[in-house]
Amino acid sequence: MPVEMLTYAQLGERLTISPEAARALVKRHRWPRSRSNDGKTLVQVDLTEISHSPIARPPQAQSGQQLVNSLKQKIEQLQAELVEAKAIANGHRADFERECERTNKLLAELLKATSEGMGARERAALLEGKLSMLTQPWRRRLVDAFSLALPQVANPRESAASAAPSHN
Repeated sequence: MPVEMLTYAQLGERLTISPEAARALVKRHRWPRSRSNDGKTLVQVDLTEISHSPIARPPQAQSGQQLVNSLKQKIEQLQAELVEAKAIANGHRADFERECERTNKLLAELLKATSEGMGARERAALLEGKLSMLTQPWRRRLVDAFSLALPQVANPRESAASAAPSHN
């Protein structure tokens, strides 16, 4: 059982894994570690007892330049979509403004028709009142005319009381 003192990099080479993976393996198995004179960590490992088989990795991700290029293409695509969306929004804005103007015109017409309708109702009520006066007997019309024309003569006590100043 030969025990060897290896750095993480050396252990990684032997097991065909990265130094970071070797460090994680050492931590997981709690193998004894120590510092060498040059400051590197040495691990006491019995390679005959290790039954580590590395997992096949998927191919490496794109290199930095390829990633930058793909991101630039995505940005250009999004900017083109933004220009299209702005054009569509401008069209919708024009429709909105046109409908606002149309609504304002219709509202003005509605207000005008409402005021004309109210005036017509008032005139109709006045005419109904005159008609009802004409359908009454002549004696009743005479009493109503005097009571409307001469309110102070109809009730002299109330008119005198209202004319006298009150003393508080």
